[in-house]
Amino acid sequence: MSEPLVFQFDVDGNDFTSAGRASVQVKKLLRELGLPADVIRRVSIAMYEGEINMVIHANGGVAEVRVDERDITIILTDRGPGIPDVNLAMQEGYSTATRSIQSLGFGAGMGLPNMKRYTDEMRIDTEVGVGTTITMVIHLPQPQ
Repeated sequence: MSEPLVFQFDVDGNDFTSAGRASVQVKKLLRELGLPADVIRRVSIAMYEGEINMVIHANGGVAEVRVDERDITIILTDRGPGIPDVNLAMQEGYSTATRSIQSLGFGAGMGLPNMKRYTDEMRIDTEVGVGTTITMVIHLPQPQ
């Protein structure tokens, strides 16, 4: 694989029925590429959490997944309100989701912590009033 494979998905805002659709498609594509099950699981969890965050907080966005010989890179971009305090948002259990969203079973405050937990690298670029881009990298096992 000399050129990276790139997949791009639109994530609908406020549509919980389609939330997770991109992560399911990526999971299927990664299986077809024959990648290890543990890598696929980590990518799926991190991407799903990111999709849900875009639906809950940012009225949707774009998810891009790049696969090359060394890494899988997930780039989530939205034009939402931005994250005023990234350190606070990274604390397990912290959530700005409304009660109505929480009553649906979402917004427990584990999205960003889980995204970090299941990736090897994670960077959050955010500006209040402009939006957020989260870049996550999962390293692929390399032949010895």
